[in-house]
Amino acid sequence: MSNNAPFALILAGGSGTRFWPVSRNARPKQLLNLFDDATLLEKTVTRLEGFIPKENILILTNVDQEAGVRDLLDLPDENIIAEPAKRDTAPAIALAVGWVRKRNPKGVMVVLPADHLITEVDKFQAVLKNAAAAAENTEALVTIGIKPTWPCPSYGYIERAGEADLPDGVCDMPVYEVKRFREKPTPEVAQEFLDQGTFTWNGGMFIWSAETVRTELQTHVPELASFIDAVAETDDLPALLNEQFPTLPKISIDFALMEKAKRVLNLEAIFDWDDVGSWISVAKYLKADANDNRSNAELTQIDAKNNIIFSKEGKRIALLGVEDLIVVQTDDAVLIAQRDQADAIKKLVDAVPKELH
Repeated sequence: MSNNAPFALILAGGSGTRFWPVSRNARPKQLLNLFDDATLLEKTVTRLEGFIPKENILILTNVDQEAGVRDLLDLPDENIIAEPAKRDTAPAIALAVGWVRKRNPKGVMVVLPADHLITEVDKFQAVLKNAAAAAENTEALVTIGIKPTWPCPSYGYIERAGEADLPDGVCDMPVYEVKRFREKPTPEVAQEFLDQGTFTWNGGMFIWSAETVRTELQTHVPELASFIDAVAETDDLPALLNEQFPTLPKISIDFALMEKAKRVLNLEAIFDWDDVGSWISVAKYLKADANDNRSNAELTQIDAKNNIIFSKEGKRIALLGVEDLIVVQTDDAVLIAQRDQADAIKKLVDAVPKELH
């Protein structure tokens, strides 16, 4: 790496409706302290300490969550931006690329989701440093792949080819060429991916130079490249965003760029990783009793087993003769659901009164 510090974009605008009723429009998953006193967004920022300076961290959120993000983080005001419209990840990343180019046209940037749980910070930073070195020394887009632990049909997959030919001394861990991206497979196809051993989960973590990603977007989505230039040159970013951002194509970075780019590289995560996708994921980190009831609250139970209990108010929960339930209690709502319906909770949110959204 050069003496110029890298930049980070943290995408913090998701809704997290699978975590209702704790999660709301103004306080989605990344703004919740599900595991301890720190929210997932705070943990994401803290993981970058010693690698990326605070003034180089950009947070993209939305108008509903902007106040909550600003209350949580000690960052310069201009480093937290609320998107004026929902346009998916490619326009959001284009905005960040323009923001970086204004500060350093050749800057290297890391793109991270705000709502992942990673505790092995040293290993995490080691992977990012190697990925940043690969991005700085090539004209490639770099991805971090998560080694699959089961044939999950809910993730996108990255298919790797052989090891990349990089300049000597650039990286001290394996870097692979990416053959192609694969969308969410059926369970049977996911098992085939696992059996082949050349696939990783796409964790949504990207590293590239601002110059390289702008060049690639010029080829594949030129309107986003033009937007990057406008952001880099403007003296009134809020006005530019209000005028141009809602007109940009609504498209993910995977479809817009990653599946079409000239060269994509992949490093495998050597750190622990959890995307905390539902209450089932949270349950792994809650205390368990002899009947595998998992709870963050005081629990009284008789003939109850395999239940997940989460109390925002810290109230005692009593269970009698029930199993395989999710019970979540807040000051204004209680959720009771079957465990196998965890992913469908987001559908339930549409049915409750809007004041509970």
